[in-house]
Amino acid sequence: MEKLKVMTVFGTRPEGIKMAPIIKELEKRDNIESITCITAQHREMLDQVLHIFDIKPDYDLNIFKPGQSLTKITTRALEGLEEVIIKEKPDVLLVQGDTTTVFSGALAAFYQGVKVGHVEAGLRSGNIHSPYPEEANRMLTGILTEYHFAPTIRNMDNLTKENYPKDKIYITGNTVIDALQYVIKEDYSFENELLNNLDYKDKRIILMTSHRRENIGKPMENIFSAVNDIVNKYEDTEVVFPVHLNPKVRDIANKILGSNPKVHLIDPLDYEPFTNLMNKVHLVVTDSGGLQEEAPTLGKPVLVVREETERPEGIEAGTAKLVGTKYDDIYENLDLLLSNKEEYDKMAKAVNPYGDGQAAKKIVDVIVKDIGI
Repeated sequence: MEKLKVMTVFGTRPEGIKMAPIIKELEKRDNIESITCITAQHREMLDQVLHIFDIKPDYDLNIFKPGQSLTKITTRALEGLEEVIIKEKPDVLLVQGDTTTVFSGALAAFYQGVKVGHVEAGLRSGNIHSPYPEEANRMLTGILTEYHFAPTIRNMDNLTKENYPKDKIYITGNTVIDALQYVIKEDYSFENELLNNLDYKDKRIILMTSHRRENIGKPMENIFSAVNDIVNKYEDTEVVFPVHLNPKVRDIANKILGSNPKVHLIDPLDYEPFTNLMNKVHLVVTDSGGLQEEAPTLGKPVLVVREETERPEGIEAGTAKLVGTKYDDIYENLDLLLSNKEEYDKMAKAVNPYGDGQAAKKIVDVIVKDIGI
C-alpha cells in the first residue's frame, strides 16, 4: 500500500516540544511514512527535547554555529533542506511556529512544489518588529502555506483578515497542551537539589523567565528590579529564575538579583524539569510566548512582561495579564496577586483557551483526509 509521506522540520527547543506530539501521532498511523528533519538551529536545548520524547531524527543538518546571524541560519537551513526534500519527495512538510527554521522550511518546500502545513498558524502581535524576527517569520510562512493549523478562533480570524481561504484554516488547539500531558508528574523529583528543597507548600514561589531581545537593557532592568523589590516585601515569597545563556541577560540578572538570597538564579532547565517546576510554583512572570499557553493549563497566573503579545486569548480569558515593562506596572500587578486572593483565584481558575490536548490527532487527521492516500 502506498503511504502518505509527511516530513516534519524543526530547529529549536520550543518547536521540538510542539512538534513531538505530532511526530508521535504520525508514527502510530500505518498509512503514513514519517520523516523527521532537524536543522539544529539551537543544538543543546533541542537535543534535550529529542531525548525526553524519544525522537530519533532521520536527518540532522546541524547548522548551529556560535554567534550565527539570522542570514546565516536562513541560508544554511535553506540549502540543507533543499537536498533532503529533493531526496525524500514528501507529500507534505510540516513546520511549527515562527523561528527562522520555520520560514526556511516553508520556503524550501515551496521551491520544490511540496505542500506546507503550518502548525500554530495565525499568531499576530500587530508589530512586525516585535517579537523580532518571529512576527515576520510567521507572516512570511503563512504566504507559503497550504494547511493553516490555527490553535484558536482568534488565530483563524487573523488569517481570514489577511484573506487566507477559510477552507484551508483548521482550528486544532495547541500541541503544547498535548506535550504537557506527556511530561507532567505529580511526584517529580529534580536533579537540582535546590529545586527539590524549596518549600512549595508554605512559600509562594514565583517562576520567572526573561530573554527577549527587545527587553534587553532598561526593560529587563525594570522587570528584575520590580521582582527583587516585591520579594523583599513578602517574607513568604521566593523566586526561581532559570537564566538564559545570553551574556547580556546574565549580566543584568547578576547585577540586580545576584545578591538576594530569596532569588535563586539557576542555569536553564530542560523541558521536563521546567514544566514540572511550573506545575509546583505559585505564579509565573515571563516574556516567553509558549509559557502563556502552558502555565494556564496548570492553573498558574501569568504576568506577561512585554509590550505586545501574539497570544491575546489568554489575556481575554483572564489566565494571563499583559503588564508591559515599566517598573511600577510590574510591581503593582505582582503586589495585587500576592495580596489579594480573590484576584489570584480569578486568574488561576480561568478556563484555558488553548485546547484539550488532542491537537496532534486533529492535525494528522486533516492531512490524511485532504491528501487521501
